[in-house]
Amino acid sequence: MARVPQVTLETATPEQKAVWDETVAAHGVVTNMKATLLHSPVALKAVLEWYALFDRVKPFLSEREAILFCNAISRANRCELCSLFMRRAIVKWGEDPDRLALDERTETLTDFGRQLALDANGVSDALYARLKAHFSDVQIVDLTAFGALMIVNNLINSALRVEPDSSLDPYKASPEILFG
Repeated sequence: MARVPQVTLETATPEQKAVWDETVAAHGVVTNMKATLLHSPVALKAVLEWYALFDRVKPFLSEREAILFCNAISRANRCELCSLFMRRAIVKWGEDPDRLALDERTETLTDFGRQLALDANGVSDALYARLKAHFSDVQIVDLTAFGALMIVNNLINSALRVEPDSSLDPYKASPEILFG
């Protein structure tokens, strides 16, 4: 059960309504997480910077790699909502999210994402060298910031127990599968 009720259009303040409208214009929908974060429009706007970083990393990652990176982070953090969001994207591509075929570069990305989520201090020199073999310093900075904002999304959803959106229901799986 969610710890913080979602802001609705009926309960929104004028400031929240303005941010609601901006969110719909930019993203097409106000998800459960966004409706929860609308209690603090500043917090919502900060978290929405994830999209700007997503757009920044896609040219050098590809959308698939970016989603798989976020999937590794969300699964490591055991964030149901974000894991389901990523699972939906993977399934829509026609892939099996439980049997992904990863090349060395994508495996490096997912290993890096998982390590960021589990313990950023544990990013080994060996893992960093693997990352550096594929990406420039600027790309690694963008990738790390993108991963950090994914972790922020995970933390908010988990700590506040934000319910997954009903559109994610078809992608639900047991915790053993989702986080295994």
